[in-house]
Amino acid sequence: MPEAFVLFKTLPSRERDVYLTLSNHESVVEVHALYGEYDLIVRVSSSESGKLSGMLMSDFRQIDGVKDTQTLIAVEY
Repeated sequence: MPEAFVLFKTLPSRERDVYLTLSNHESVVEVHALYGEYDLIVRVSSSESGKLSGMLMSDFRQIDGVKDTQTLIAVEY
């Protein structure tokens, strides 16, 4: 099953809003708040890589309060 980890930078004071929005997304497996350069890390999973790519490109970038993302696609080793 395709998975990715996404690091989020949020606009000031919007961390909680973005956290709650991500927590309610059907493909999000985990959400964690961070200290440091990024504000949140999310693990997402999808049944198909095409769906995963579409979600990463459209859904997450459209969340109000998201400033920047860094996506790390997980691979089988």
